[in-house]
Amino acid sequence: MDVWEIKYRPALKSDLKFLLDLRIQTMNQHLIASSLPVSDEAHLQRIEYQFVHATIIEINKCAIGLLKVHRQANNIELIQIQVAPSYQGKGIGTRILNDLIKEATESEKTITLSVLKTNPAKGLYLSVGFKVVGETDDSYLMLFEKRVSK
Repeated sequence: MDVWEIKYRPALKSDLKFLLDLRIQTMNQHLIASSLPVSDEAHLQRIEYQFVHATIIEINKCAIGLLKVHRQANNIELIQIQVAPSYQGKGIGTRILNDLIKEATESEKTITLSVLKTNPAKGLYLSVGFKVVGETDDSYLMLFEKRVSK
């Protein structure tokens, strides 16, 4: 397996075209399967949601994804994680999630996220220790909680 050096930098408004293309590539099929909108306007609305927490995932100074995380007092909310299709299946998403899990465990926080029911990423989240704790019409609500043994 390749060892990727993953770097993060704050997302900028100048990244919007990249982020729109990334979202179309990674989300359209799941949104269509969920009967949710796939217009550029709908995508841009989601991209701009909590944009202050958006970071660009880079490998070799090349933008390959988006990680949007809101760190709160007792919880880390994973708002969005998207990796370009050409970089999927290489362990990058797992590495990013495991880094978040390590951070959450060390700071005694939980991690929450929601994933579309039509998105196979649910399997990745389950494989690293997330549990389904609720659902909406189109999404599963998931939680990672490190159980501290006493």
